[in-house]
Amino acid sequence: MNLIHPTAIIDPGAKIDATVAIGPYAVIGPEVSIGAGTTIGAHAVVEHTHMGRDNRILPGSYVGGPPQDLKYAGEQTRLVLGDKNTVRECVTLNRGTAAHGETKIGSNCLFMAYSHVAH
Repeated sequence: MNLIHPTAIIDPGAKIDATVAIGPYAVIGPEVSIGAGTTIGAHAVVEHTHMGRDNRILPGSYVGGPPQDLKYAGEQTRLVLGDKNTVRECVTLNRGTAAHGETKIGSNCLFMAYSHVAH
């Protein structure tokens, strides 16, 4: 059984566990690893993120996007997301800035619709 919808776009370098489900029109970009049992909803975007297991990323979320920091100049940074988090519709979780390099989020968190975690 294929758990990745045929319209999903997956970067060839992404590391995705065989048990991950990815919905229609989702985009899995560069520098991504996704742990077992995770689901990525339709139209979600995930990039520059190390994600643990059993996370739920709902439709329209943007995970690992560039930080909203005027000093950010394209440095290599990332988002680290623990296990068993729920990221509801249209949430943005930004990756770190050059000052820290990472945005770190633990486990068992609920990000309600339209919320934002900055760098």
